[in-house]
Parts: sequence; structure tokens; C-alpha cells
Amino acid sequence: MTKSTIDMFKNDVRYRDRIAHVETIPARKASYKKVDNLNPKIVDYLKSKNAKLYKHQSETYEAIQNDENVIITTPTASGKTLAFNLPIMETMIEDEDATALYIYPAKALSNDQLHVLENLEKSLDIKINPNTYDGDTPKSKRYDIRQKSRIILTNPYQLHLILSWHHQWKRFYSNLKFIVIDESHYYKGIFGSNVAYLIRRLKRIANFYGANPQFILSSATLANPLELANRLTGEKFRLVDNDTSPSGEKDFILYNPFRNYRRKKHNSEEAPSVHIETENIFVYLMLKDIQTLCFTVSRKITELIAMWAKKDMDNIKKKLTHRITAYRAGYQADERREIEDGLKSRKYLGVTCTNALELGINIGSLDAVIISGYPGTMISTWQQSGRAGRSNQKSLAILVAFENQLDQYFMNNPDFFFDKPHENVIIDLSNHILQEAHLLCAAKELTLKKDEAMDYFGVDKEVLGKLVSKKDLYQNPRGDYIYPYDDNPAMSHSLDQLSNDEFRVMNNGKLLEVMERSQVYREAHEGAILINKGETYQVDSVNLASHFVNVSKNTVDYHTMVLNKVHINIEKKLSKTKYGNLKIHFGELTVEEDYYRYKKMHFSKVIGQFNLDLPPLKFRTKGLWFTVPREVKNNLEDLYKGEEEVFEGGLHGAEHALIGLFPLHVMCDRFDIGGLSTNYHEDTQEATIFIYDAYEGGIGITQKAVDVFVDLLKSTRDLLKNCSCHDGCPSCIYSPKCGNDNKPLHKKATEYILSLIHI
Repeated sequence: MTKSTIDMFKNDVRYRDRIAHVETIPARKASYKKVDNLNPKIVDYLKSKNAKLYKHQSETYEAIQNDENVIITTPTASGKTLAFNLPIMETMIEDEDATALYIYPAKALSNDQLHVLENLEKSLDIKINPNTYDGDTPKSKRYDIRQKSRIILTNPYQLHLILSWHHQWKRFYSNLKFIVIDESHYYKGIFGSNVAYLIRRLKRIANFYGANPQFILSSATLANPLELANRLTGEKFRLVDNDTSPSGEKDFILYNPFRNYRRKKHNSEEAPSVHIETENIFVYLMLKDIQTLCFTVSRKITELIAMWAKKDMDNIKKKLTHRITAYRAGYQADERREIEDGLKSRKYLGVTCTNALELGINIGSLDAVIISGYPGTMISTWQQSGRAGRSNQKSLAILVAFENQLDQYFMNNPDFFFDKPHENVIIDLSNHILQEAHLLCAAKELTLKKDEAMDYFGVDKEVLGKLVSKKDLYQNPRGDYIYPYDDNPAMSHSLDQLSNDEFRVMNNGKLLEVMERSQVYREAHEGAILINKGETYQVDSVNLASHFVNVSKNTVDYHTMVLNKVHINIEKKLSKTKYGNLKIHFGELTVEEDYYRYKKMHFSKVIGQFNLDLPPLKFRTKGLWFTVPREVKNNLEDLYKGEEEVFEGGLHGAEHALIGLFPLHVMCDRFDIGGLSTNYHEDTQEATIFIYDAYEGGIGITQKAVDVFVDLLKSTRDLLKNCSCHDGCPSCIYSPKCGNDNKPLHKKATEYILSLIHI
């Protein structure tokens, strides 16, 4: 793609006024390093490909040769896979019994990497018989794979279920030299914490068979790679993070449809449509023969933008219509493969997709990437933008902003966006529910020796004692712990969820999806409109006792929004951190969420309200809180005489704004955290703002937030300062997920409260 083509977009009268910032990322030359004492087959392979190893690839190679655990964190298309595949192949050449386990978060990715390994096997003329082993593997092939494959590719879900059958894998585990965990930044929150315990169970079994495997982790760039690697595996690591691969110049455009949009009311129906704006840019680039990948926020939007683009292209340049398609999870494997190959061959000029193409699936390098809505993390943003750019050619990335706190913060603070370190990935191993679940799984797999709970899982005897008292475990006279039942506890513990309090969403006897209770309360209560694979359903009934949600297909032009009240008790203070005049408390909380009403919404207009009869959700978790002195209330009431609930509106606005920017500093989803602001709390006896982990036992998010609170506060102040609205809007203090219907809120009072904190 030529520079002039990109400049045409930047200067086009239809788009230029909405461009908030253009950052030109300079080209980078490659830097190489030779590895000494390579196996002759590896030397011949590199010569046949006319390839040299980049410096970071060589450093990875050498670390693996030296028996070090390695985490490599360089961008997409920097050659991470080759960096660890070659030294593994060298071991396979020199030790004919050696085996390796590759763990991927997605089936599509493991299938893609299988082809890479098959090509290496052929090129190096060695027998490794690589195979995937997952839920799609035919039963007829499983025995041969276990007996003959030296490299097996799987995912955590499959591994979780089959660990108890380890005796069938004796050959493989006895010779296990490497465990590769690719896309390791993917393992965060509940899923990441579950996988961390899973890896410890895997280590224990490998050790039982006499193996002590070396760990190799591959990841996108993140703020705490060594911490993540250690939390995930329990091992020490060497970090390789200096990208020495070549890259062409890239223009990264921050595009804000709301840049010149002024409003008096937050719910104005004249607001720009981000999705239509995205589709217009998508079509524009294709008409310039720019091969474009367009990332969207959901499956439905992926399909809609592709459909709109095809329709518009029919009227503009019909011969390009067949070169547009969508890509998402839910397609058949052969359909996804055809699209991936079509991108590499340029059969497809434009593809809309979910984050399914964010991971390292080989689709070649494209000309441009559109990211429609900030994807939630800087890690994902750079992963997605990295899909554009051949080594020596100019490329383009465009982030199209939504009207929310995070997106608008970036539009108004481009320096922060481009200078910002990547997020911390949080794995919390202190949640008692996860501890107990994986201890039961471990005891089922192998009798749990009395010291192994601490040695492998960091869990003391008190937890084991509780499991014994509940008769979930039996302790024999030697002090070892045995799982006393015939079932497999792994079957009843989901890696994606904290609890097993699952509800089945049914349509005419067909299972649509499975949800946790909290999600049912938010999204699948009676009367709710549920979207599944682009189809809309209405919830007819919820049976809390039998854990069934019954829905019927119903095409409607409205959506639903639930309202809730939150009550918090402080159970135990664990720490107090002082920043200037601010004291941040952290501790154990009991949270009660009462979902009492829902609204029918046509866009932003309320068309009906209906009461709900649901028992409150009550759970114990961890969170942070801070108090606001009474004199602040008095000052605000003096400043804004005659206005109602000024102080309450300021507290509520501060809670929303802080939570809205949480993912800026700590990797999480909005539903991972909850909040409460109150002008008086019985435990603190002052006005208080709470932010808590929205899961039983906590998952470490708010604990990490205490460490980065200074940065969080600064960015929140900047957000409010740069927002052009007068009374508050979705870009600053309104929350689309507010259980109190965004009442009360007061922007000026919010700014005043946050300005009084001196850090």
C-alpha cells in the first residue's frame, strides 16, 4: 500500500474532521544473531529457507538450550513460533523418545499450528507424528495418538478432563521434555486462575512419571510477563521481549465519530452510528484496493457490517462483492480455513471478524486493519493492529471510537494511548472455591501426599481439613488424601466459571447456552431479550430450583436493561495504603445484589418498566474502598444551592468514572467488578465509595488496582476534564450497565470530589 493512498483517506473531506490523531510508527530494520552449535538438520533447514534468526529468536533458542524456562513477548508476526519450534525440534532429533505438549486457548489456533509442525517434520525428515487431541478428535484415533505422537496439541478444557486418565499416557508423560503455553496473555481472571491450578496438576503427574518438563510461554506484550509466567506455572522464567524483526511504517489513526458531536442530553437520538461509520470506512478502503481486516465487538455486528458492505458494493463496484466475507467462532472448521487461505491469497479483499482472528492464526500480512471499538485491552489492540503490515510496506490501522469512557479517553489523550505500557494480567491463586475444586481433581488423579497440597498448590492443611470434614476427601492413616468416589470431579468444574451454579438456556428443548446465576440475573431474567448467534429470544420463564431458563424466538426492536440495588458489609480489613491525603482500604466484603426491576429500551428511550421477583445474590468477595469527609458534602451544597442530591451525584459519578477506566490499568471486563457509592455507610460512618471483585472469594482485580490507584485517579481526572459535555454523558460518568439507572449523577460534583484528593 502506498503512502499516497493512506494520505487520501486522511485528507478526504468525509473523514478528516473526525480524525482525532495520526501516529506514524516508523519502520524498523531487522537485527540478526547467530546461534552456535546448531544441529546440522536445523542448519540445513535454515539454509533451504534462506533464513536467518532474528536476535530475539536466537536468544529464545539459547535459553531453551540452557534448560531455562522462557517467556517470549514480542508482537504478532515477529516469529515467536519458529523461535521455540526449532530448539524443540533439535531435542526431538537428538532424543528419539522426547515428547512435547502444546497448549492453545482455541481449537482454530491449535489446528493452524499443527500444519506448521507437519511442515517442519517433513522438512527436517524426522518422525514426530504431531496431532491435535481435543473434543473433535475421533475416538478411533485417540489410542494411536497417545502411543505414537511425540508432539500433541490440545487446549485447557480437554486437558482438564483427561488428566485423570494419565495411566493411558504413561509413554508420553515419562518422556515429556517441553510444555508450550501459547498466547499465554489469554489466561486471565477466572479462566487464568483455573488454568494455573490445572498446570500444577499437570506438573504433578509429569513428576510422578519421572519427567521434569521445561516451560515455554509465548505471549503478546504485557506489563507483568514474569509475574504472569510464575503465577501460571509456579516456575522461574527468563524474559525475551525485544522485537528485532523488520516492520514497515504504519499510520495508526484514532478516529472519533463523536469528535464534533455536541449534545445537551446524553440520550440524543441524533448520535452518530459507530457501526455505520465503520462500514463506510471499510468500503472506502476496499474501493482503493486496500486489503482490510475489520475487527468488531460481537458476532452480530461482524455479520451486519459484512452484509451492509456487500449490499453497498453491489451498487458501487459489483465485481468486488464476492471478495467480502465475515469470520467468527461458530463457523465450520473447513469454512474458517477457506477464509484464512483466502486472506493469504488475496481472494478476499475485506473480512469482518470478531477477536477470533486476533490470535496467532496465519492469515498473512494485510494492508489495513479497522478496529471498531476499543477491544478492552492494549494487548488486544496491538495484536489486532499487528495484522496489518508487510515487512517493507506502509500499512494502516484505524481505531474507531465508541461513546464510552475508555474510547473517548484515548481520543482525547493520544500520547497516553501510544506511550501506555500494556496491562497487568491478573491470576489470583487465593480463591478458596478454585483451591478446593482443583484439590479434588488432583486427589482423583493421584493420591494426594500430605505435603503435596502445599508443594504444588500452595494450599495449607486447613483447606484440606475442610474437604475432609465435608467428606469430599478421605484421609488415610498415613496422612494422605484420597478422593473417595467413582465420578470425575473435573466433569463438574468448569474452567470458565467460578462456581457450578449453572443454568441451561433452552429453546424448544434445544440447549442454546449455559450461564452462571449472576449472568442469568443480569441478562436472562423473565422478560429479558437475549441475543444468541445473532438471533433474538425472549425469556419466558426462569426456574431457580431446576436451573432452567426457557426462551422463545422473538424478533423485537428493543432491548432490556436490569436495575439492582447493592448493599455491602465490611467483614475484615486486610490492608491500608496511603497516597497523600487518600487512604485506600482493602479487605473482605459481603455483597448483596438485589435485582428488582428491568426496563425495555428502544435505543436510549425507555418504553416500559417491569418489576422482578428474584431473591438477592449474596456472596463474599474482596474489594477496595475509600471515604469522603462530611465537609465535602457541606461545601458542595453551598456551591450548588437549590440542586438536589449534589453530593450523592458526585459520589456516584466518581464511582462510575473510576470503574469505567479500570480496564485501562488492570486487565478485566466490566462485569468482573462492581461498585457502590453511598453518602453514609454504617461500617465506615462516612460517605464511602466501594469497588469490588464481582465473584465469590475475589479474583485479585481490586487488589491489583490498589497498587495502580494513583494512575487510575489521574486518568479519571483527565477523562472528566477533556469531556465536552456539561452535565455528564456516556463518555465520562454515565454507565450503560448502571443498576441505579444512572441516578443521581452530577458531573461538577464528581470533578470537585476527585480534585480534593492530593497524591
